[in-house]
Amino acid sequence: MQRQLYADPTGKFVHQVVLDACQRTGERTVIVDTSLSPYRRISGSEYASLVEQVARGFVRAGIRPGEVIAIFLSNSWEYCVAYHATTLAGAVPTPMNPTYQEREARYQLECSGAAFLITDGIQIANINLKGLPSLRCVYATRHPAQGAQMFDELLGSSSAPLPAHDEDPRLALAALPFSSGTTGLPKGVMLTHSNLVTNVYQSLTKGETGALTADDVLLDFLPLYHIYGLTICLNMMLGLGATLVLMPRFDVACALRLLVQEGITNIPCVPAVINAFCAAAEQGLFPAQHRVRWVKSGAAPLSAELARRFPELTGIPIRQGYGMTEASPVTHMGFLDPARYRPESIGHPLAETDCRILGEDGQEVANGEIGELVMRGPQFMLGYWKAAEATDAVLRDGWYWSGDIARRDDRGFYFIVDRRKEMIKYKGFPVAPAEVEAVLMEHPSVRDCGVVGRADNAAGEVPFAFVVLREGGPGSEMLKKELSQFVADRLTHYKQPREVEFVATIPRNPSGKILRRELRKLL
Repeated sequence: MQRQLYADPTGKFVHQVVLDACQRTGERTVIVDTSLSPYRRISGSEYASLVEQVARGFVRAGIRPGEVIAIFLSNSWEYCVAYHATTLAGAVPTPMNPTYQEREARYQLECSGAAFLITDGIQIANINLKGLPSLRCVYATRHPAQGAQMFDELLGSSSAPLPAHDEDPRLALAALPFSSGTTGLPKGVMLTHSNLVTNVYQSLTKGETGALTADDVLLDFLPLYHIYGLTICLNMMLGLGATLVLMPRFDVACALRLLVQEGITNIPCVPAVINAFCAAAEQGLFPAQHRVRWVKSGAAPLSAELARRFPELTGIPIRQGYGMTEASPVTHMGFLDPARYRPESIGHPLAETDCRILGEDGQEVANGEIGELVMRGPQFMLGYWKAAEATDAVLRDGWYWSGDIARRDDRGFYFIVDRRKEMIKYKGFPVAPAEVEAVLMEHPSVRDCGVVGRADNAAGEVPFAFVVLREGGPGSEMLKKELSQFVADRLTHYKQPREVEFVATIPRNPSGKILRRELRKLL
């Protein structure tokens, strides 16, 4: 199918698209922040005013075009405003996972060279920010922190001039999220204004059944630091002039209540959330009276059983999508019209997205055969931040090599057969085994280790660690718990190994690379 762009993205900046839409919506609500009591409701015109005030506040505080501002917050109206104000001020936002521990937070702040940090006192209560060479200003949103100014100070009246934005949107960065890609430690993904605006216009699937409109109300519990939440929730809904209902985190009871209370029409999900909704429906808790037209599934593979079960229990169709941070993120999307409704498939490529499935010999395979999914399109990143070698490994002659194994049927529908070779997907969140291994190797009892994903009904996969002890011997249950907690104290919770097993050796190839396939056999 030849899909269409919703609009022409040429020459457009993310903040321009959003602010123009907000001015058109006027006094109609565009954001509902449920993290506050009572809920904070922000109209389109108010949002535009807040973004401009904070952008001028950034300029007054000394931010320079091209510098990086880190946003280390849970979903909130302050997150949204800080993000768009950063790009309006000519700076580059780097979204940070709000569950990060000190080690992870310092890594991203230092690697990105962040000059400003937007966070909250509670968020950084146990994080030492001293010694970061580029960090000049820290702003706290709701709770004070030592050495930080309050975010409200940015909202004061200011006549500080905003930059002209005369650069090319195809080259100017609009986001620097950190992703582990297919391997290794997190790397900054350089996404331009053109990448993000184009992907919004690709994902709106103009002219198709179920296409979103300004009348839609989207429930967002997906974290805004994640590219799925940033593009599909924040930028797409505000750029459309629709309404975004923010939850700071997923809670099934709260989500079900908001479905009815706020008249939700669309929910972007991950498979683990869809499974939780199924369980609620089986208990009779899913509301019969709702306005939800469809849900989107992404960030992790959706099983055929779940794709069948959810619509049967709720009467709501599923539209599965596929993508990655490096693609802003969406490359494929399913259909809702009955003739092409196949929720077990990731659907067809979006507008202006080319796909090939290549075999081991580098040649394109026939329909029905499997191979590596290779893609190109205007939504793909410039490259990895200060990592030319890693960029060259995945971007070759304009094509992005995904590392994912896929097949395509005779009707052009794509199916992901196997996920990336090394990454673990916990509830849709990527976990790089190398990052967990690096922390385990710091423990004095560990001589060697290897981490793989183990299938889990609730989470999809959980990290499982195989450990070789320095002193040999069988180890103990107490030491297993100690190693798991050692990781939990240094990395965000979902990277923590849920199980540890002591082994005599870790299988490796002649160059020293862990043979994860052999470790998986031990599971």
